[in-house]
Amino acid sequence: MQNDFKPDACLTQHEFMEVVDLSVTSKIISQARREGRKALLEAEAKAICMEYQIPVTTFKLAKNAEEAAEFAGQIGFPVVLKIVSPDIIHKSDAGGVKINLKNAAEVRSAYGKILENAEKYDSQAKIVGVLVQEMAPQATEVIVGAIKDPQFGQTLMFGLGGIFVELLKDVTFRVAPVTREDAYEMVTKLKAYPLLTGYRNTPPADLDAIINVLLHTSKLVMDYPEIKELDLNPIMAYEKSAKTVDARIILE
Repeated sequence: MQNDFKPDACLTQHEFMEVVDLSVTSKIISQARREGRKALLEAEAKAICMEYQIPVTTFKLAKNAEEAAEFAGQIGFPVVLKIVSPDIIHKSDAGGVKINLKNAAEVRSAYGKILENAEKYDSQAKIVGVLVQEMAPQATEVIVGAIKDPQFGQTLMFGLGGIFVELLKDVTFRVAPVTREDAYEMVTKLKAYPLLTGYRNTPPADLDAIINVLLHTSKLVMDYPEIKELDLNPIMAYEKSAKTVDARIILE
């Protein structure tokens, strides 16, 4: 991929904010436009999240198996590998995701298998590389989303992950921009809200961290109204933090 932006998230979020100017999001969106893409690459979506102080898993884009193994060592095992291609949106369906890789040998092997699977899935697909990212410890999963509604404009969604969204449709919505009070209500109005407070053996989630993700997402979609859809899913909600595992952004 020819570009002037190279995602490199072995930097911490604080370091990243110090070394880039505040036009990273504009550059990424402009680049996607030039390339005729509506769907941003995951590395691009996560870089935008980082600029807006939405915490994400540490990641780095590898161009070959040796780079992937090196980056995995820098990030720390276990890691996850994901195919990065503008032509492969549903990475799991293409066999483009390998999880819980515990050493360099496993990473090298998984890298080769991912490229092999991508070739079988779509031999014409443009392969940018393979994303190496930390494997976030399991926690309560939540989802933050945004969609540009034809009538109301940018609208935020919040819910718990898994069956709570898929089967129970237990989600809340607010039209952006949202205030901290709005975000608090989005979280506490869920039927499954007790799970976030430490229900039975479930540790409590960091509500402030979740609310901050909602507020920063609200600012992002208001700053860039050309964002048609945004999906942060899942976000691992820990006791003292939250971390976005997957990020997807679709432009108009």
